[in-house]
Amino acid sequence: MSFTHLDAAGHARMVDVTAKQPTVRAATARGFVRCAPEVVAALRDGSVPKGDVLAVARIAGIQGAKQTPALLPLAHVIGVHGATVDLQITDEGVAVEATVRTADRTGVEMEAMTAVSVAALTIVDMVKGLDKGTSIETVRIIRKEGGKSGTWTRPGEE
Repeated sequence: MSFTHLDAAGHARMVDVTAKQPTVRAATARGFVRCAPEVVAALRDGSVPKGDVLAVARIAGIQGAKQTPALLPLAHVIGVHGATVDLQITDEGVAVEATVRTADRTGVEMEAMTAVSVAALTIVDMVKGLDKGTSIETVRIIRKEGGKSGTWTRPGEE
């Protein structure tokens, strides 16, 4: 078995995608921030002391998608041509979903997961004064489109 991110000597390398043709690609990731009931109530009524948590988390997630190659050493620098971060307050916390799109030589799965992770981290940072037990759960890719492997949807996800 060979690994694309290892050279013949077993050293890490960035995969060379120079010969690949740019194609339209998209990836969607989801995650969840579990919060105490009092945090959920503060999110719903806008009384979190640090301000508009969802607005800040949305922008942070988009910025995170654009910064992925700075965080992941073998990720390619690609054009992030579209990024959305959707946040939904539930009775247990905040559901986070991000979709990232590009027309480039490699996919945007890591950018989508980074967007979800950074948005979730931002939520935790902004509510930690209210609940130190806030946690991030189940960050995962739920769908990807484009590239050699085409469309893939995680079983059980709509």
